[in-house]
Amino acid sequence: MKYSSFDCLIVERRGPVGWLINNRPEQLNAMSAQMRDEFAVAWKELDADPEVRVIVHTGEGRAFQTGVDVNEIATDGQGMERYRDSVANFDLHFTAWHQEVWKPVITAVNGLCVGGAFHWVADADIVIAASDAQFFDPHVSVGQVVAIEAIGLMRKMPVEAVMRMAFVGRSERLSAQRAYELGMISQVVDPPEQLRDEAQALAEKIARNSPAAMRATKRALWGALEMGLTDACRAGAGELVSMWGHPDQEEGPRAFAEHREPNWQIDPE
Repeated sequence: MKYSSFDCLIVERRGPVGWLINNRPEQLNAMSAQMRDEFAVAWKELDADPEVRVIVHTGEGRAFQTGVDVNEIATDGQGMERYRDSVANFDLHFTAWHQEVWKPVITAVNGLCVGGAFHWVADADIVIAASDAQFFDPHVSVGQVVAIEAIGLMRKMPVEAVMRMAFVGRSERLSAQRAYELGMISQVVDPPEQLRDEAQALAEKIARNSPAAMRATKRALWGALEMGLTDACRAGAGELVSMWGHPDQEEGPRAFAEHREPNWQIDPE
């Protein structure tokens, strides 16, 4: 599949793994208005590529991402007003969750992860980080509200840890090890330069599994975050039954019995 040409992102495939790379390194990968628009397209293209089974998201240079481009906001004459309607209506399109991407998504944090970057930490399925990564949220330090990203993080971290990060602003940073201890990430990669190799290896492990089963699993597990226990289990049961009779349910046991890798069916999206 041929991807669109992007100015602020790199989109490519390595085997069964699609890579989405923030590519404004001179601006520490801060999100400009153009980058925001490109995300909306890039996620959908990777999700639609039948050769991609898992997506890894990372950044070029010494930062994963540093939130909205404050220089653009301060000088373009529009400021945050350019985003008012989309945010007020919660009509967002720049993360995998926003775009309803049902393939597994790994966020691989390199270097600085600041402010709005937590959107992609909160909305990923799995987050790993280089050992020199640093995390902090400066919103209140520049007169902005901490909200959507932190609300997402409270699904995976202790509430007080999120509160502390929100209120100390740029005065305190979390190390990768501390982020791991708090449950924000699941793996610290050392040395840092091995981050992409580790992300690729993890993605390839995941990619060995049934794409249809993983898609239904992701819908079930993310859906559970929106519901109470009983409703979530009922919805999960529906996803479970949806795989019954699928060719992958026959191929999996057969491949196991024959001591070979399974040949999964690639379903149309």
